[in-house]
Amino acid sequence: MPDDAKQTLQRYLQVARDTLLWKLDGLSEYDVRRPLVPTGTNLLGLVKHLAGVEAGYLGLVFDRPFPQELPWMAMDAPPNADLWATVEESRDDVLGLYRRVWAHADATIADLPLDTTGRVPWWAPGGEEVTLHRILVHVVTETHRHAGHADLVRELIDGAAGLRAGAENLPDGDDAWWDRHRRQVEDAARTFR
Repeated sequence: MPDDAKQTLQRYLQVARDTLLWKLDGLSEYDVRRPLVPTGTNLLGLVKHLAGVEAGYLGLVFDRPFPQELPWMAMDAPPNADLWATVEESRDDVLGLYRRVWAHADATIADLPLDTTGRVPWWAPGGEEVTLHRILVHVVTETHRHAGHADLVRELIDGAAGLRAGAENLPDGDDAWWDRHRRQVEDAARTFR
């Protein structure tokens, strides 16, 4: 594959990374940690989770382990330990870790051709051998998926929504317009009760 394919995938990965972090801007420590859905999804936990995703897929898979131990990624870690920040883990700690993981992942992307093979030991037998291309598609998709989760969590916190800073990708409507729109959507849904 041409190098521009790698550049395109990396650009989309960076857009998702930046979008995810933008969702934390201006929020209190409580709000970045607050679980707003029954599964406990929270903004800082999404960042922590994605740090582990990139450290694993763009590190271990290609025998380029991230140099810092991530205890929540150990096989004996409690379920969902990567999806929330403990009291001991500050916002700065988690964001700093994510940025260090980016640098490590970006070095893997820069150093290896897209057809480089790696092995995902946690995937089902027979699916472990992968290429950098496949892993980049997987990580870009995973990161955008979680950026979407972050968008909804942020909207639940303070109503802020949109694609990214400077390009919200939403209609220009005031609160009254959005209230009418939501009522219209709700009225349509109620016809199916």
